[in-house]
Amino acid sequence: MADFDDDLRTVSVRRATTLDLRRGALHVTRGKDAGQRLEFDRRARIGAGNLADLKLADPKVSGLHCEIELGDRWRVRDLGSKNGTFVGSACVIEALLEPGDTITVGDSAIRVLDVTGVTAVPLHLADNFHGLVGQSPSMRALTARLELLAANDTTVLLQGETGTGKERVAEALHLAGKRAAGPQVTVDCGAMPAGMIESELFGHERGAFTGAISSVAGAFERAQGGTLFLDEIGELPLELQPKLLRALESRVVKRLGGTKSIPVDVRIVAATNRDLQLEVAGGRFREDLYYRVAVVTLTLPPLRERLEDLPLLAVHLLEEMGLAPSRVLTPDALQALAGHGWPGNVRELRNTLERAAALAEPLVPESKAQPAASGPAAAATIDLGVPLRAGRRRLVDAYDRAYVTQMLALCKGNISEASRRAGLERISMYRILERLRLRDGDDE
Repeated sequence: MADFDDDLRTVSVRRATTLDLRRGALHVTRGKDAGQRLEFDRRARIGAGNLADLKLADPKVSGLHCEIELGDRWRVRDLGSKNGTFVGSACVIEALLEPGDTITVGDSAIRVLDVTGVTAVPLHLADNFHGLVGQSPSMRALTARLELLAANDTTVLLQGETGTGKERVAEALHLAGKRAAGPQVTVDCGAMPAGMIESELFGHERGAFTGAISSVAGAFERAQGGTLFLDEIGELPLELQPKLLRALESRVVKRLGGTKSIPVDVRIVAATNRDLQLEVAGGRFREDLYYRVAVVTLTLPPLRERLEDLPLLAVHLLEEMGLAPSRVLTPDALQALAGHGWPGNVRELRNTLERAAALAEPLVPESKAQPAASGPAAAATIDLGVPLRAGRRRLVDAYDRAYVTQMLALCKGNISEASRRAGLERISMYRILERLRLRDGDDE
């Protein structure tokens, strides 16, 4: 299983054909695994579980305990361990490291070392790969990897923040491959009720359930000879995961209410903005299904880490919308774009460009253009005439109402998207909507 991430360094961007990745090593100096050593390129995870890169036989270590990342600065990050991660005597959630520092997990001590030598990563020569635009090292490294993967049917898992373009990457992988003449079918596992996903994936026969007035082919059948893109696979209900696993392993499906086994010939590309390894460690995603979909893992870089792509990307997006870039992309506009953090990534950039062109307004990123808080949250005051707890509840409800209302407006009513941006599970967002009596529609 390959893990490819994009915290990359280079001196020459435009002319380089390869990129050198810094290497590190973890050396266990105390505990049952003393003497064990692991070399890695960009990130290594430490734990007692099967998904750990450095696996320790230490009963006080969690399945995925912590991770080490190499970049311009080295970092250690605790992954929600039960017993904590220590640098020196300090228990840390996240901390900077220097080569030679020692971290302690459970009864084990691990020294972090710099390794002489690098790993060369090839870069794609072009700035456009089937609609994926970018001249940054991270994008050219990604498209070089995609070009190699397009030549075979290897299952690919795309990871990245919301709005980084995972569906566009899946489309490019399909168009560049030998299945380009076949269909590409997308199933958004987070955008429909759990009861509908099984029928969407596998199809159903007439009379299989109330309302099934005719037989319907599922996504696996519709993607025959092409690519099936399972978007937001981390949202797939746990009870459906064994059925998906069986279909991926056997390449045979049965419609709901049917008895016929239907062979399917599809390439699988999955995507998620969740960390599936942590989902596995938390019991929310099956480990065997993870191994089946994460044969090769590609992590898409967020827009803030490839700002050099902004001018080229903005021109490409405007041309896709049939708009003249010269009308929108003035020098001042480009400066405004470059100074923004882009929490919504490429999706936010596209919305910003479209809004500016449609309204003939200056380019202002959408996350900076939200209206100031108004209504109950803004007007809330201390009322000494009510008990403390009741007053606190009133303030919290007012804030939640204003926050959720504006977030749903930003996401055009899409509850799944609003939940992700708010850092909530979808069920938690539904509970807030029900508590505040704001729920008047479904997920879309």
